[in-house]
Amino acid sequence: MFDALTPEEWEAVHLSLRVATAATVGSMPVAIFVAWLLARTRFPGRALLDGFVHLPLVVPPVVTGYLLLLSFGRNGPVGAFLENTFGIVLAFRWTGAALAAAIMGFPLMVRAIRLSIDAIDPGLEAAASTLGANRVFVFLTVTLPLMLPGILAGAVLAFARGLGEFGATITFVGNIPGVTQTIPTAIYSYTQVPGGEAAALRLTAISVVIAFAALLASEALSRRIGRRVLGK
Repeated sequence: MFDALTPEEWEAVHLSLRVATAATVGSMPVAIFVAWLLARTRFPGRALLDGFVHLPLVVPPVVTGYLLLLSFGRNGPVGAFLENTFGIVLAFRWTGAALAAAIMGFPLMVRAIRLSIDAIDPGLEAAASTLGANRVFVFLTVTLPLMLPGILAGAVLAFARGLGEFGATITFVGNIPGVTQTIPTAIYSYTQVPGGEAAALRLTAISVVIAFAALLASEALSRRIGRRVLGK
C-alpha cells in the first residue's frame, strides 16, 4: 500500500503528520492549564470560558476557518501584527493549518484532561498541602502524574482530529499541493477529477491505518502509565 503512493500523496501524508503533531504539542500546555482552571477553580465567567472552549465542536468548521482568516489573515488584526512584528505569516501556510487543527482539537483535549482531573481525589492534593507543599509543587508531584492518562487520551483525540481536519483548514489556508494540502484536502481534490478514485482510496486507507495505530499506541501507553502511577 505504501509503495503505491505517488510523491504528491507522500507529501500530503507527511504534511498531515506534521500538522497534527504540531497542533497537538502546541496546544497541550494551554489545554492542561484550561482544564485545570475549569476543574479546580471557581471564578466569574467560568461558564463563558467553558462555552468558548467548546465552541469549535458546535459551529461549522468552515465558520471557524473563516474567523481564523479574518483574524490571522494578512489583513486581519492578529495576522498583520504577527507579520509586521515577527515576520510570521499563517494564512495559506502549513503553520496556519496547524493552528486550525489545534483549535478544532482543543475542546477534545480539554475535555479528556478535565475528566481525568475530576476523577482525582481532592483529598490527595489537600494532604500534600498540609505537609507544606505549595500549589505548584502539589500540581507537579500529585495532580499531574494522576492526570497523565487523561492527557494522553486528549492528545490522541486532538491528533486524530488534526489528522482529519478539513473544513477550517481549507477555508483558512486553502488546498495548495506541497504547501497546505493534507490528507483530507488531497482526498477531496482526487474525488473531483476523473480517475482520482484510486488515489483517494489509498489516502483513505493510510488515514485509517495512522489513526488506528495512534489509538493502539495510546491504549498501551495509558496502561503503562496507569500501572506506574498506581505502583503496580
